[in-house]
Amino acid sequence: MLAWPGFWRLAREHWRTGIDEVVGSASQRAFMRSASRYVPAIGVADVRRAGSGVRAQAVDRDGSLVDDFRITHADGVTCVRNAPSPAATSSLAIAQHVVDRAWP
Repeated sequence: MLAWPGFWRLAREHWRTGIDEVVGSASQRAFMRSASRYVPAIGVADVRRAGSGVRAQAVDRDGSLVDDFRITHADGVTCVRNAPSPAATSSLAIAQHVVDRAWP
C-alpha cells in the first residue's frame, strides 16, 4: 500500500478526514461528538464499543477512488476486483457480464 502512488495522493488530499477517523475510533467521546451532528439526540447509552468494520477500497494511481468493478481477463483467469458492494457481487447481471467478458 505504501508503495502505491495513489495512496499518497489520496492521503495528501484527505489527511484531515483520516485523522478524524482515527480519533473517532480511539475516543468514544470524539465519536459521539461526530455522530451527534447526524443524530442530535444520540447519547452514550445508545452505543456500545465494538470492533471496527473495514471495507477495502481500490484507489487509482492518481489518488481517485475506484467506484466500479475492475474486471480483467488474462491467461484463462478472470479477476473481479473492487466490487462496489456485497450485493453487487451476487447480481446475476454482473455474473452475465463477467461470463461474457471471460468467454467472448
